[in-house]
Amino acid sequence: MEGTSVHRLLALISLLSCSTNQAALTVSPSRSQFFRGEPVSLSCEEDNSSAGWTVKRNITRETRRQCAGGWGKPAGSNCNMPYANPLDSGIYWCESREGAASSSIQLTVTGGSVILQSPVLPVMEGDDVTLSCQTKTAPSNLPAAFYKDGSLIRTEPAGHMTLHHVTSSDEGLYRCSISGHGESPSSRISVSEKPPTTSPSFVTSAPPVSASNLVFMLLFHLMVFCPFFISTLLMVSLHRQRATGSGLPVAMVMTPPTQADQGLDEDYDDVTTEHHF
Repeated sequence: MEGTSVHRLLALISLLSCSTNQAALTVSPSRSQFFRGEPVSLSCEEDNSSAGWTVKRNITRETRRQCAGGWGKPAGSNCNMPYANPLDSGIYWCESREGAASSSIQLTVTGGSVILQSPVLPVMEGDDVTLSCQTKTAPSNLPAAFYKDGSLIRTEPAGHMTLHHVTSSDEGLYRCSISGHGESPSSRISVSEKPPTTSPSFVTSAPPVSASNLVFMLLFHLMVFCPFFISTLLMVSLHRQRATGSGLPVAMVMTPPTQADQGLDEDYDDVTTEHHF
């Protein structure tokens, strides 16, 4: 029973690691189209190297084939193709030992003489994207016509076209053509939604106060505060005076003795008492 619980815990930890540890597939050169014979390097940029990410692909003749055995040379989480072939066109992604997968990308290898240089990864909404039409041998600044979903967009004299502030409406299949050299394969451009940003909290500052306003405010406070302060002092003083008067001891007034009293005292002084024993 205890062994079953441990196995379940390990399975849960493995599932959580698959969901949290992610990898992204990068391509060098960073584009989606290549000429026949070009070297291509694929790399799984991973958050956790212990997950064992490898490059896999789906092409016309095979599916879920790992980098090795004829089409690539593995080097850790990288896969190098020293000689790209049109048969290498297909879907590529990174996959871990536990089965977690990264986002996939589409790579196209052509045997023709024209390619469209476009982003291989989705572009952020609002960014500018530049497309270039290149030939295998001639200079890359020849006039080129650019198409989206089969419709002509425009012709650029230098072979470069920039899409400004892209939105979801710019998504689609793009290709280009150069007169006398041919046209490129089509590549899809995807636009990812811009993440929401939290608006900063602004602290509103008080408007500047003029000197006349300051004087008025000072006089107003004095007029309100001074009477209250003076009345408080008077009340405290009166209370203390009353408390002091009631606490004094009573003074005894002694009246001077009269002549009769003095005579009586003298009579008492002349009386002597004899005692016979």
